[in-house]
Amino acid sequence: MPFRLESVRILPPEDEANDPELYGAITAEAIARAEVQAPERRRAIAMAVTSASPARGRPTSWSAAIDQLCFEEEQRRLIVLSAGNIGDDLMPAEHLTRNDLEAVDDPSQAWNALTVGAFTEKVDIIDTDFAGYAPIAPVGELSPRSRTSVVWDRQWPVKPEVVFEGGNLAHDGVLPGEPIDDLQILTTFYRPELRHFTTLGDTSAATAHAARMAGLILSARPELWPETVRALIVHSAEWTPAMRARIDACNGAKGEIQALVRRYGYGVPDLGRALLSTVNDLTLIVEDELQPFQREGGAAAKTRDMKLHRLPWPKEQLAALGAAQVELRVTLSYFIEPNPGERGWTRRHRYASHGLRFRVKSATETVDEFRARINQAARDEEEGAPAGGGEEWLLGTFRDRGSLHADFWSGSAADLAERDAIGVFPVGGWWKEKPYLERVDALARYALIVTIRAPGVDVDIFTPVEAALTVETSVET
Repeated sequence: MPFRLESVRILPPEDEANDPELYGAITAEAIARAEVQAPERRRAIAMAVTSASPARGRPTSWSAAIDQLCFEEEQRRLIVLSAGNIGDDLMPAEHLTRNDLEAVDDPSQAWNALTVGAFTEKVDIIDTDFAGYAPIAPVGELSPRSRTSVVWDRQWPVKPEVVFEGGNLAHDGVLPGEPIDDLQILTTFYRPELRHFTTLGDTSAATAHAARMAGLILSARPELWPETVRALIVHSAEWTPAMRARIDACNGAKGEIQALVRRYGYGVPDLGRALLSTVNDLTLIVEDELQPFQREGGAAAKTRDMKLHRLPWPKEQLAALGAAQVELRVTLSYFIEPNPGERGWTRRHRYASHGLRFRVKSATETVDEFRARINQAARDEEEGAPAGGGEEWLLGTFRDRGSLHADFWSGSAADLAERDAIGVFPVGGWWKEKPYLERVDALARYALIVTIRAPGVDVDIFTPVEAALTVETSVET
């Protein structure tokens, strides 16, 4: 195993419980206990401890503490959280309905954390003691106890972002589901002198899988930022056939698709896709920064930088494919600094320090026209006007939630050949609205991941880009 494991246990004082108002501080102290032992070690921090919350996506003191721990400029952190589990008995007919109604637990609404839900492929019951039993969840579907953000208000982030294996429940047609060994995940027992193995399930198991993947990425690419590792995990995810069938059945209805994304996140990650590109599956990774805002004298703060990334697409190879269908996927990941106050999340008292957005140049636009469209999009969002330009993407402007934005486009190869630029630009936050806090000149860094795929087409799109070596970037002020 190319990484090591560390463990910190959180215990309450004797004969009393920890104060919920101190959960954030206790979590920070637990992380510090590990970090002080080896300050230079790269870590993926996993926590499967959650608490029921009526927040429905709104920040809490605990989730804000998680966001601050991720953001700290001297030591950015990758924190992986479980979405939480439905604790009550579940009947087979309640599957997915209960999941959609039971909201993600606190602190898993944290914007900067990677929140993990559970799906399952475990449907085979072999144990003869359970002859006649059936699994609650079909193969490739959401694990029965996994929570979602379907009932959250529209402005809050998509949670969970990804799902990993969390096992299944079995039922006899009469009693509620139960976690039998055949449908759970095998793991080691914490007291090996008693027995070597036990079973684990639900979002705790899924979170462990996610932390393992993060550790493998960090061991293979130790130079990557935490924002980038989070982006790679999400960018590598794909919906299972069962999930994809539900999304395709929406026939492009954005509201229905968005609800399904709040159930499944962006799907099941794959380590191979996260680290490798094949000849007909090309991924570009950009790590960069910009200054979102500036203030001159006593004037109001205003937007400052926008980054334009020119993409070295293999235009000759794509143009030769003509009308063949190709896919474009974009993921933008950054960490926000949480609002130090909590006076209601209005425009003036926004939770996030700043926001970033991406837009892709259309095939018919000039670069100057593209710049003008980005500037207009930034003004529209600041003024609260309806955002446009997302109709041709799967999720559209719904992707502009939280601090991780991902979307999908499909079209002809000839069209994609001319979509050769991506703009990353800032939108407002409390850095801009509260200049007296002296953060208006702060820099914001981000990871941008772009993949083009030509499934089923025999063409090498990797080698021409590899020869180009770099992605050209320009700063617009």
